[in-house]
Amino acid sequence: MTRPEQDTIESYFRNHAPTPVRTAIEEAKKGEILNPSYPYTEKMKGKDYDRQMDALQIELVKMQSWVKKTGQRVAILFEGRDAAGKGGTIKRFRENLNPRGARNVALSKPSDAERSQWYFQRYIAHLPSAGEIVFFDRSWYNRGVVENVFGFCTTEERERFFRQVLPLETGFQNDGIHIVKFWLNVGRAEQLNRFLARETDPLKHWKLSSIDIAGLRKWDEYSQSITETLTRAHSATCPWTIIRSDDKKRARLAAIRTVLSQLDYEGKNADVVGTPDKKISGGPEIWDA
Repeated sequence: MTRPEQDTIESYFRNHAPTPVRTAIEEAKKGEILNPSYPYTEKMKGKDYDRQMDALQIELVKMQSWVKKTGQRVAILFEGRDAAGKGGTIKRFRENLNPRGARNVALSKPSDAERSQWYFQRYIAHLPSAGEIVFFDRSWYNRGVVENVFGFCTTEERERFFRQVLPLETGFQNDGIHIVKFWLNVGRAEQLNRFLARETDPLKHWKLSSIDIAGLRKWDEYSQSITETLTRAHSATCPWTIIRSDDKKRARLAAIRTVLSQLDYEGKNADVVGTPDKKISGGPEIWDA
């Protein structure tokens, strides 16, 4: 990936990253957690993770079989800052599922025609049909956060979004769609560390964009928009599940357990499903800006 010096993650790290963030990354040893407020000091060991993930994968296959057999509709939304682990978590959900009934939706920026439509219209077209599970790698909540941070929508458009979003999601649920909303929350040092790794890995260059780099300087603006979104678009019937994702392994396990625990599928092994790790997952009260 070739960029002018001023547009690289490395140059941002050297010239603009806050000193505590630079220090955390420079002094970190392999396996350490960079966020001092994270409830664990080291990342999860591979053997323990593999053991739990293998068992949960079997539960996911059971769950999909039930979804198909009974005509259920499941929509799982993944939101979070760039590099929070959305794509990797979705990959772990889907890796042993039948792709014919487990779709991933990752929409690009709207076309001119789509911009002239009702905001939610292009997302509604991708909602699950009977027997389907749909994973949204970013969703209609772009308007609540990214579009607001970068000025891609007006204040009036965003207010209209907030007035409509919970009634719309409630309508989806009343029509029989199971909706799970995840916000993956990554700390500032860990986010930058992942960006640096992407910039040096030619297989991951595609994951970086100019807006990712621009967003590094807008941490506080993101935090404000996220806080407002998690507050205004959270309810008892359409709640947010926040997962602290500084440790990707723990985050993936917590996300899968959250979904499995909410669905009453046939043959569920309650001992395997267990409960999501409450130290890193919960409602907006665990949101750490």
